[in-house]
Amino acid sequence: MRPPSPLLLPLLLLLLLLPSPPAVATAADRRTASPATQEGAAAGVLSRLLPSHALSFRFQIDPKRGVCGDSNCFRISNLDGSGTGGEEILIQGTTAVELASGLHWYLKYWCGVHISWDKTGGAQLASVPPPGSLPRVKGTGVKIERPVPWNYYQNVVTSSYSFVWWDWRRWEKEIDWMALQGINLPLAFTGQEAVWQKVFKSFNVTDRDLDDFFGGPAFLAWARMGNLHAWGGPLSQIWLDQQLALQKKILSRMIELGMVPVLPSFSGNVPVAFKKLFPSASITRLGDWNTIDGNPRWCCTYILDPSDALFIDVGQAFIKQQMKEYGDITSIYNCDTFNENTPPTNEPTYISSLGSAIYEAMSRGNKDAVWLMQGWLFYSDAVFWKESQMKALLHSVPIGKMMVLDLFADVKPIWQTSSQFYGVPYIWCMLHNFGGNIEMYGVLDSISSGPVDARTSYNSTMVGVGMCMEGIEHNPVVYELMSEMAFRSQKVKVEDWLKTYSHRRYGQSNVEIQKAWGILYHTLYNCTDGIADHNKDYIVEFPDMSPSSFSSQYSKRSISLARKHPRFFLSEVSASLPQPHLWYSTEEAIKSLELFLNAGNDLSKSLTYRYDLVDLTRQSLSKLANKVYHDAISSYQKRDSSGLNFHTKKFLELIVDIDTLLASDDNFLLGPWLESAKSLAMTEDERKQYEWNARTQVTMWYDDTKTEQSKLHDYANKFWSGLLKSYYLPRASKYFSRLSRSLQENRSFQLEEWRRDWISYSNEWQSGKELYPVKAIGDSLAISRSLFTKYFR
Repeated sequence: MRPPSPLLLPLLLLLLLLPSPPAVATAADRRTASPATQEGAAAGVLSRLLPSHALSFRFQIDPKRGVCGDSNCFRISNLDGSGTGGEEILIQGTTAVELASGLHWYLKYWCGVHISWDKTGGAQLASVPPPGSLPRVKGTGVKIERPVPWNYYQNVVTSSYSFVWWDWRRWEKEIDWMALQGINLPLAFTGQEAVWQKVFKSFNVTDRDLDDFFGGPAFLAWARMGNLHAWGGPLSQIWLDQQLALQKKILSRMIELGMVPVLPSFSGNVPVAFKKLFPSASITRLGDWNTIDGNPRWCCTYILDPSDALFIDVGQAFIKQQMKEYGDITSIYNCDTFNENTPPTNEPTYISSLGSAIYEAMSRGNKDAVWLMQGWLFYSDAVFWKESQMKALLHSVPIGKMMVLDLFADVKPIWQTSSQFYGVPYIWCMLHNFGGNIEMYGVLDSISSGPVDARTSYNSTMVGVGMCMEGIEHNPVVYELMSEMAFRSQKVKVEDWLKTYSHRRYGQSNVEIQKAWGILYHTLYNCTDGIADHNKDYIVEFPDMSPSSFSSQYSKRSISLARKHPRFFLSEVSASLPQPHLWYSTEEAIKSLELFLNAGNDLSKSLTYRYDLVDLTRQSLSKLANKVYHDAISSYQKRDSSGLNFHTKKFLELIVDIDTLLASDDNFLLGPWLESAKSLAMTEDERKQYEWNARTQVTMWYDDTKTEQSKLHDYANKFWSGLLKSYYLPRASKYFSRLSRSLQENRSFQLEEWRRDWISYSNEWQSGKELYPVKAIGDSLAISRSLFTKYFR
């Protein structure tokens, strides 16, 4: 037999050292909830999901590994129903997460259930038979093992794009969803500013200093990473205390379910006051990150060099303060000190010393610390991170004390080009979404095979799968399949899986829906062009350019690296006009929409069907609008006033019609986003601030001048009713009005005048107080049918 490769040693050691459930005999045992607590937590998930069947299931932790052996697993078997309350199904597992996963697996594959986020249609539970009639499991039961121990969840920016306005009620639903999906390694970043406040005060930093350091609620993720400071802030003491209390609830529930939370650690980001307080410390100011003019009010943050002894003191203090607040609940900490921030030199020895210092700060605070690092930098700054630099960082900590998230493995897997991260354990991740954009998109074949290929590759150091999307609550098909890969040891035959998926999602089988999903699989959910998808449809990201500079020939497949921001690496452009990403045949997608509409009489009462119908109709119309925009610009270049007016009217009409469509579904409304922000406020000033944060993030995002939009404008664009009519429509109207006027007056398009007018309007909108509906109006099916006839017949 061939001896183990040296590259496997870090993996084997990590599996021994990590507190993977169930924990080995280490300090990690102190962090594991008792079997009774975990069984009760699993029962709680059931009672909130399906209270009518709360007594139909028995949950049992397998602490002695009698059922699961050396693996992490769940086992589903029958009970005779004669016990207390008529128990019918026994679910055993290594932790409460496995118990909840087993419940979900049973409900899916024996009862035809579908569970997704409320904002993507919610749960389809009508197919569950009544208590006493649950389907029996064949034989002695079914055991499902995890092929890898970890199932990771979240991106460091999801906390701002999706979670920012959540209260405990919404978090409780999310943690239940996480448990049902088998997630056992969730990022837990809520409330960290309150901990930082206490730590920095111990270093004599004042509250006023922190007002210039913390970002506003909707921009905290980037303040934490050192990309910006103070933008959208300051944070009130009410917010800090409120979020810390919320975090304690979140962590308590995660621990009860047997999850291992990933807490933040010190990355070197410090308030400017540190320069005065510690004049001899090695503190450098970072370069500009996407501001318009380098405004020092929020640009160019300060980083304490990890090689400075003060770095260890601050990092240790932060870890210990977290342990004081939350207890000894985890040993895994996230740190991304180089995320979109390039080290001052590419000298491997220096990079290695930085990595060692970062880890030392963690381990001084918690001797069992394991460093979890995003691997995004190896993609976003690939020019810098060559083999020697990567090895210097990855090998700068003790073997088995680092895990890397291969963040974009669904499109650009780093494990393949880095010899399995040069022997360092990693988690195969799906990034999928940027900015929380609404776009039907995915690579189902990559999801169904990528983790298996990585795990079974020679000398594999893969220890988990993960979902690292920037925003959630969209594309439920993608997230359900990705979640299943935590329990799949073989590749999934997607076409067959989709047939059962559509049946479960809508609660019944429908031939036309199955055909529609067959088309969607080969089109919208088959993006194989290697381009990082970010919704740049013209409605939601209007070109900030003079039409006279546009090429008359539009290329659909050329790729530009012109926009100098790591999250815009691969965007489609023509010679000069940015092109929205289009990776499929729109004609085929419209066929799938027609099939969806044909199934409407049978499925119209299904909320999941209505969500998918609205989303698919929206997508089809938005792609049509891109073509109409091109036609309008072509007419302008030909000086064809009547053609310009015709296409302008059609483009603006499409915006209004899409807004009407979106208004018919609760899940596509601007109102809930704004109202959830305001609901957290305790004072009128907070109310204004939170609403400004919410409005600004989904529109201009960052700073601007009177004549230049933010470099990140529309990055977090949304197809939401209310946003289209009140924001995107006026912008396009102002632009086309000036186009028409330039032809009438026989003069060039006045781009700067339009910018001045538009940006002024945008700033007013961001500070506005207009109310938007929080409940849907209209019949989605009827509206979709009408729009299909209007635009596609």
